Amino acid sequence: MHGGQMLLEEHVRLASVLAPSKTKFFPSLTKIVGTLGSSSRSVETIEACLTAGMSVARFDFSWLTAEYHQETLDNLKKAVSNVKKPCAVMLDTVGPELQVHNTPGEPIELTAGNHVIITPDLSRVPSAEILPINFTDLAKAVKKGDTIFIGQYLFTGSETTSVWLEVLDTAGKDINCLVKNSARLSGSIFTMHVSQVAISLPTLTSSDKQVISTWGLQNNVDLISLSYTRHAEDVCELREFLKSHNLLTTQIYAKIENFEGLDHFDEILQEADGIILSRGNLGIDLPPEKVFVFQKTAIQKCNMAGKPAIITRVVDSMVDNLRPTRAEATDVANAVLDGTDGISLGAETLRGLYPVETIRTVGQICAEAESVYNHSHQFKRIVQYVGEPMSHEESVASSAVRAAIKVKAAVIVVFTSSGRASRLIAKYRPPMPVLAVVFPQEGMGSVELSSFGITQARQCLAVRGVYPILAPSSKGDASMSKEESGLKLALGYGRSVGILKPYDRAVIFEKIGDSSVVKIIEFEDS
Repeated sequence: MHGGQMLLEEHVRLASVLAPSKTKFFPSLTKIVGTLGSSSRSVETIEACLTAGMSVARFDFSWLTAEYHQETLDNLKKAVSNVKKPCAVMLDTVGPELQVHNTPGEPIELTAGNHVIITPDLSRVPSAEILPINFTDLAKAVKKGDTIFIGQYLFTGSETTSVWLEVLDTAGKDINCLVKNSARLSGSIFTMHVSQVAISLPTLTSSDKQVISTWGLQNNVDLISLSYTRHAEDVCELREFLKSHNLLTTQIYAKIENFEGLDHFDEILQEADGIILSRGNLGIDLPPEKVFVFQKTAIQKCNMAGKPAIITRVVDSMVDNLRPTRAEATDVANAVLDGTDGISLGAETLRGLYPVETIRTVGQICAEAESVYNHSHQFKRIVQYVGEPMSHEESVASSAVRAAIKVKAAVIVVFTSSGRASRLIAKYRPPMPVLAVVFPQEGMGSVELSSFGITQARQCLAVRGVYPILAPSSKGDASMSKEESGLKLALGYGRSVGILKPYDRAVIFEKIGDSSVVKIIEFEDS
C-alpha cells in the first residue's frame, strides 16, 4: 500500500513553515465540493463560496423539497454568472437510507443502560422507549450483538448528538436494543446505520427515480452521487435509467458507504465515472484503525484507473468553529498526499456558521499539501502500473505530463470535446494546472450543441487540476483554425488569471486526425 508521498528529499528547515504561504489564483489543484443549504443558498454567499474555491455544488435530496433545491440552484446560476466562475451540479440521491421518524419533533433523551424498541410501526409515538423507522424488515436482517448507529450529523455537524445501540433480541418486526451512550436527539428525522448488515432495499429508490426524472432532467445535472452503491449492477441500473430519460451525458459517482461497497469496490470502480468515499458511514462499518487503510487503498485504485476520488467528513468542527482542529487539518493534507481529487463538505457548508471560510481554509490546506506532494514519484508509479505496451492515448498523455515536468511548464493545454483527454492527462498527476479547452462535439444539432459543451466542461471541475474553458462553436473566426482559436482562448485565460506570464512554457496536447500529439510553446504576451 502506498500513499502520503511527500517531496522532502532536500534539507528543510522546520522554521520555514512559519513563512507565509504563496498566494495563488487557484486555491488548490484539489477540488472542493460544497453542499448548499440554509447557510449557503443566497446569491451573495454562493458568490463568496465560488470565489473561495468551490468547484462543485452538491444538492442533498435526503432533506427538504425539490422546490427548495430549485431555488438554491437558480441562485447558483446567478452567482456563477456574476463572478464568472463555472460550477458543476451534483445531485446526491437518498438511496436505501434508514430513518427514524420523530414526527412530533420533540427532543428524545436516551440514557446509557436503558432499553429502546425499534419498530416499523410509524403510528407509534417516538419516545425514549420507542423509535419508529421507515423499514419493515430490519428485524429479519439483524441478530443479537449487532451495532446500530443513529446519527444527526447532517443537522448538527457533530456526532455528540448521536447514539450507539446494541441489538439484544427481536420480537416479530420489533428490535429490542441496549442504549450504549446517553444522547439527546432533536429534530424530525434521524439517520440510522446498521454495522455490517445487508439491507434489502434498492439502491436506486422510487423517490430517487422521481427526483432524477424531474429535477435532474429539468436541470440537466452534470453529476449524480449514487448513495449506498453496493454492487456494479447499481451503477449499471442508474446508467440505463439515465439513458431512458435522455440524460446521456450525466456522470455517475458511486458513493461507497458500507461493507458491501467495500466487498465489490473493484467492479464498482470499473463501471462508475468516479468514486466518493463516504467516511461517515464507513467509519461505522469499519473499526477505527482500519479506516485509513481503506482510504489509502481505495484512492490508490482510483488513481491507477484514472478516475476521480472524492472524500467526505474532513472538518466537522468547522460547523461551529472558524478554524479546524489540528487533527482535521492534518487529515485534509493526508488526503491530498494520498492522491484524492476532491474534498466534499457537508454540514460545514450546508448549515455551518462559516461556509465560505471553511472552503477557503480547506483550499489553503490542500494547496500547501500539493506543494510537497511528490508528483514525480506518483507519475512513475502510474506509468509502471499501466505497463507496456501502452495504448497510443496513454503513451501521448504520459509524454505530455513528462514533457511539462521536464521543461517546467506553467500549464498544460488540452483540446477535448468529451473531457476524456483532460482526465487522461490528470491521471498522471501533473504539478501544474491543466486548461481543458472544451469544443462542442461536431455534428450535433444546434439545440444540443451548447448544452453538450457546457456539461462536459463542468464535469471537468470534479477532476484534480483540470480547469475547463468552453470554446465557441467551430463557426467562429474563419481566419483561424479551431485549434488556433482554442489555444488563443486558453493562453488569454491563463494570462488573465495570473498563471501565465511572458516566456513561460506551455505544453499543448491535441488530436490531429486519428493521432494525438504534444507540442511545447513559449508564451509571449501581446
